[in-house]
Amino acid sequence: MKTVAIVGASLAGARAAQELRAQGFDGRVVLVGEEPHLPYDRPPLSKGFLAGTASRESLDLLDDDDLAALELRLGTRAERLDPATGRLVLSDGELAADGIVLATGGRPRTLPGTESVAGVHVLRTLDDALALQQELVAGARIVVVGGGFIGAEVASTCRALGLEVTVLEALETPLARILGPQLAEACARLHDRHGTTLRCGAAVAGLDTVADGAGQRVTGVRLGSGETLPADVVVVGIGMVPATGWLSGSGLENAGGVHTTAGLVTDLPNVVAVGDVAAYTSAETGRRCRHEHWTNASEQAPVAVANLLAGQPVREYTPSGYLWSDQYAGTLQLAGHPEPGDEIVFTEGTVEDDAFAATFRREGRTTAVFALNLPRAFTRLRRQELRRPAPVG
Repeated sequence: MKTVAIVGASLAGARAAQELRAQGFDGRVVLVGEEPHLPYDRPPLSKGFLAGTASRESLDLLDDDDLAALELRLGTRAERLDPATGRLVLSDGELAADGIVLATGGRPRTLPGTESVAGVHVLRTLDDALALQQELVAGARIVVVGGGFIGAEVASTCRALGLEVTVLEALETPLARILGPQLAEACARLHDRHGTTLRCGAAVAGLDTVADGAGQRVTGVRLGSGETLPADVVVVGIGMVPATGWLSGSGLENAGGVHTTAGLVTDLPNVVAVGDVAAYTSAETGRRCRHEHWTNASEQAPVAVANLLAGQPVREYTPSGYLWSDQYAGTLQLAGHPEPGDEIVFTEGTVEDDAFAATFRREGRTTAVFALNLPRAFTRLRRQELRRPAPVG
């Protein structure tokens, strides 16, 4: 193998580039990125960077030594993968590669018909954050559509800037699908405690707009109930879809993400997938999984690269299930794989407290640990509980 192309200058792509060198590959590594920017860390985009307390340079994922070992093709869009020749068709030409790492991530979902309305934002890229940052001015009324991690973090940042914020969530409780209703309710109370208005069970029917130059600008959000909320800025955080459209005709299954084995290898043995775009088969359950978390993207790269370089399966990916979210000067942490019906046992504090720790239990074993504002307790629980073998008999 002489040339490896990494498609996607994301966290997953950057980690794959580092792993190729760490695992001894001394050939050509080409990193292709649709954005013009060097690979950067995304979590601060909704927090410190959006608030203006973190610099652009602090987001960089690759240092000078990493960059010296790469050939960068930034501002370049991948348009097609030819399975017969192994060539990538790019917006600025073609690229032949012996091995390919797919790390294209995803694109944010939008509210239909709002893409060109001024004041309506998504938050996925650096440019998204810069555009939103310019509109967070004194007196602006912010409506966040979606109460998941991104929505909650944006709301938290806007409140810290002294802005009026309303969060609209379609579910009865944000994050309930991940944490279950009891812990999700505790997290939802963070909004109220910090002056954010949370509206659950809220369906968005449309936007009110006014003429703004040659286009339109948002003035309000219409709910299914008939109510209209005034809004100067609307931030849409309703998830993402894997960026796989360019793989049509490649022979790769990519419905809901690029399908891979437990080792992150696709149907083409010289092509692997990592990060948000990878829909892998779990070695433990046999189910297809896809995760959209920072830790997942970072953890997958060593496994995918090892299998790519070996030309055969030598490792399988086992996710830690770790994720975190910084909200309102506090931190939520989760590790493991909770499921509906798991028993929740509080090890420190209670669900009513500003800080607590808990475990998820199923059939006598711990499946996950969670903490709100107790990082030391979380680390201890994670080390002690998630490494215990399942009980026998």
